[in-house]
Amino acid sequence: MALDGILLHKIIPGISRALPARIQKIYQISDTEVLFQLHGSIGKFQLLISCHSQYNRILITSRNYPTPDEPGNFVMVLRKYLEGATILSIEQAELDRWCMMTIRRHNNLGDLENMAVYIELMGRYANLILVNSSNRIIDAMKRIPPFENSRRIIQPGAEFHRTPSQDKRNPFTDPIIHDGMTLTQQFACFSPFLAEEAEYRLIHGQTFSDIMKEIESSDQLYISNRNNDAVFHCIELKSVGACRNYSLFEGFDILYFHKEEKQRVKEISGDVYHTAVRQLKHEKQKLPRLLKEMDEAMDCDRWNKYGELLYAWNVTDTKGQRSILLQDYETETDIEVPLDPKLDGRHNAQRCYAKYGKLKKGQSYLSEQIRICENEISYFEGLIEQLDQADFDTASEIREELIKGGYIDAGKNPRKRRRVKDTGPHITSVETRTGTVISFGKNNLQNEALTWHHARKTDIWLHAKDYHGAHVVIHDADPDESVLRLAANIAAYFSGGRSSSSVPVNWCPISNLKKISGAKPGLVQLGSYHTIYIDPDPDLLSEAGIEIG
Repeated sequence: MALDGILLHKIIPGISRALPARIQKIYQISDTEVLFQLHGSIGKFQLLISCHSQYNRILITSRNYPTPDEPGNFVMVLRKYLEGATILSIEQAELDRWCMMTIRRHNNLGDLENMAVYIELMGRYANLILVNSSNRIIDAMKRIPPFENSRRIIQPGAEFHRTPSQDKRNPFTDPIIHDGMTLTQQFACFSPFLAEEAEYRLIHGQTFSDIMKEIESSDQLYISNRNNDAVFHCIELKSVGACRNYSLFEGFDILYFHKEEKQRVKEISGDVYHTAVRQLKHEKQKLPRLLKEMDEAMDCDRWNKYGELLYAWNVTDTKGQRSILLQDYETETDIEVPLDPKLDGRHNAQRCYAKYGKLKKGQSYLSEQIRICENEISYFEGLIEQLDQADFDTASEIREELIKGGYIDAGKNPRKRRRVKDTGPHITSVETRTGTVISFGKNNLQNEALTWHHARKTDIWLHAKDYHGAHVVIHDADPDESVLRLAANIAAYFSGGRSSSSVPVNWCPISNLKKISGAKPGLVQLGSYHTIYIDPDPDLLSEAGIEIG
């Protein structure tokens, strides 16, 4: 569900109250997101602009966003022209889904000049366009050449043309419904979802004028779920049912932060994901070959039999032959013996014995290689599941794990590694209503550190059975049932069983665990344990203060 003109109409005043503001830093946090760090009348704050096809928006945010080590070309242009400049104002074009920021800067001669940044939030056409005082485009996040759209060219140097108006009525100033037309056909800024909500309210006795007054006075964002998809608006969603309300900017952060976080992680840590996928593919292709070789090695006795038959029948002249038919002296059946046409009978017999010995010895080697290959498959399947649920810190730690494992060469890493103080893995903790602390890891390094370095032997440890996932520790030797079920829910949700029901979760004291020598990080061996069955419930985790993606 995309932002509509009415929601943008509610967002703009909140941003305007923080202006004028000086632009201190500009970051491109993904291919479609730009973050402005500003200082204005409310102090320091961040303005996020997203031109994603589905999650496009503009809002003030307090979230921490990772930034690429190497900025893109567009953000370098923005930095050149806008860093140090002042955002004077922001205005929405009537009730359309685009707005304009007026920015004052000093040019190369030191003279003051005004520039404009146009923010167009129109689905897949969403764009961010920098325009100079002569109404010429300096650059845009998404360039549109003439062969794509001859009517509206978005290219450096081209004259900028504003998006045409919809020529529809303003529902705030003219709240009269005409028969024979839908609300979206009559009024500017009405999204299909808001029209559904308004029609539901009209059927249940509320007037259209009252609906618009409620929208005008609202400063909240109401969020609900319909058919496994988030729906939202600035009035209570009576047509959907139960919903939660947040302040406007907080609501959008909750809606979109984790949705776009996965995209950011892929863009900033894409080499980690590609490495894991490539290694998994390699191991999965390798395993059938090893199993085939193992089957052949287990059938090594036939080569011993071939050698015995060649000697028993005193076969000498075999040069030029690829096989020979000999009778088995035990079963009196004919056996076809393969031959090397370059060798005589005696040397072919020696060759059969040599192959028998090689295959016999290879059984233990192949058995070990199959075990290693299966462990690698399990390991990389787990890593990919962790990356699918990872935030940026978790993905960065997975990269460190792969570097330590020799899967990524740190010296040849295309991204420059930042020098940051090593504070250890980022373990997540939450305090329950009863005061008990629950901690959990989201990757192997976090799991390893939590289980063996942060937990006491009397603490309770949990993990989803037969799934890759989080190690969860209850820092209490005797937790009550509500705490145990919450911890089990965490273990089930942050695992490969997230979308399943009745997920089995094993639990026991830390003292019942044993570290496996030489195993990958995060692997443990259980002694005696109990099992609890849980349906993963994201709402329960949200109520406990746990951020979920």
